[in-house]
Amino acid sequence: MENLEIKYLDGDGNMLDDIYKGKKILLTGHTGFKGGWLSLWLDALGANVVGYSLDPPSEPNFYNAVGLSENLKHIHGDLRDFRKLCEVISENRPEMIFHLAAQALVRCSYQEPRYTYETNVMGTVNLLEAVRQSDCVRALVCVTSDKCYANREWIWGYRENDPMGGDDPYSSSKGCAELVVSAYTRSFFPPENYAKDHRVAVASARAGNVIGGGDWATDRLVPDCVSALSSGEKIRIRYKKAIRPWQYVLEPLYGYLLLGAKLWKNGTEFSGGWNFGPVDSDLWTVEELTREICRLWGEGDFFIDSLKQPHEANWLKLDCSKALIQLGWRPCYTVSRALEQTIQWYRNYYAGMSQKKLKEFTLGQINQYQVEKSKKDLEF
Repeated sequence: MENLEIKYLDGDGNMLDDIYKGKKILLTGHTGFKGGWLSLWLDALGANVVGYSLDPPSEPNFYNAVGLSENLKHIHGDLRDFRKLCEVISENRPEMIFHLAAQALVRCSYQEPRYTYETNVMGTVNLLEAVRQSDCVRALVCVTSDKCYANREWIWGYRENDPMGGDDPYSSSKGCAELVVSAYTRSFFPPENYAKDHRVAVASARAGNVIGGGDWATDRLVPDCVSALSSGEKIRIRYKKAIRPWQYVLEPLYGYLLLGAKLWKNGTEFSGGWNFGPVDSDLWTVEELTREICRLWGEGDFFIDSLKQPHEANWLKLDCSKALIQLGWRPCYTVSRALEQTIQWYRNYYAGMSQKKLKEFTLGQINQYQVEKSKKDLEF
């Protein structure tokens, strides 16, 4: 597929496609929702992408819906398999790694806590150790979650230096993963020894509650809504007053790309943790989001599940000042705009759009986002 013609500006007005064009990229979790979108975007930027992941986590799924296997080298693998991770890095010699593979669902973590910790914690250990034993990787972006923070249910956003934590296995595992990244960075990739020793720049990215076309994961609000609406059923919601940092899928992905470019160009100057979330004035409750989805779909209704539910945070938002000031990253789409793009994608899918046409439409959404992003960045 031809590369996108639009030039991808970072916060300093530099071109991201000059960074990623021809780069060997290993992306873990490429069969997932966010990983699939990022794989397609990297391919459009001219990168040589190798994906390492289990099978797609749902049926249907984004990976198959857009025929992503045509755009990258697929390697079926488990993060818990340390030997295979080492072999993949040794054989493919990636220059950069985006680590997105994870057990990504809160409710699933209650059902399979051991698997959640093995994948999210030891999987991260395995990847970092494989990088430590390699001589090719120069930049690594580890993606965790906004739920990595010890949630105090306070009204202000969590900052990158706030304590890690989590009351459920998923959130706890993500906090643990952040501690692993920090420990490996300080022990084996210290910034002060970058030039004379390891030449590896490591950063972590924290975002959550992304919405966009192609997500069919269980127990996520937008997929639950779309599944119900497409089959003519009522939508079941659990925590109607819960507030989440909803954002369009391309918003944090652009942050990851920008962060990776900065690590490549500037080394450890941009190591550490980074938040990517919406502005404080654009926070929606579960109920508000559900009502807007029904409006955009043109029909539908919902009901409140009265059954006792596992604990989930009621209030969660991020302070993204660091990314704004130091990276030059800022949100582009409002939640309303994100929902419009998301529902249009699903509408096309359920209308029977061909795989080829759906991929073209998806690339068009990436292109459209970046045009609007570039215009907005030039306003600042």
